[in-house]
Amino acid sequence: MNIKKILYVILGCIGLGIGAVGAVLPLLPAFPFLLLAAFCFAKSSEKLHNWFINTKLYKDNLESYVEGKGMTWKTKIRIMVTVTILMSVGFIMMNQVTVGRIVLACVWVFHIIYFALGVKTIRAEE
Repeated sequence: MNIKKILYVILGCIGLGIGAVGAVLPLLPAFPFLLLAAFCFAKSSEKLHNWFINTKLYKDNLESYVEGKGMTWKTKIRIMVTVTILMSVGFIMMNQVTVGRIVLACVWVFHIIYFALGVKTIRAEE
């Protein structure tokens, strides 16, 4: 295996680990880390990628989004609430940095608009 593939495997494992913790802890978003893991595993090893896309963690958090179907309202709301809480902490800590607060507020608004209107909403599977 070359260095590039090894780095992808390491980064994918880190993303998987943080994503798994984020699936359990309400303050840590799982979605971006699991998406990172999926990308890295696809770039590094077909065997790892196939294993990852067959895990419950992938199926519960990413599968419908990656397939272009969308997300359930429950998933969207969980992501939006988590990001809002985390960005609020950053916003509060930047009380002396007006430009930082403005940038953070713009990113937050874009995030809410994207998940509310840009990502297709699907019904929860029975």
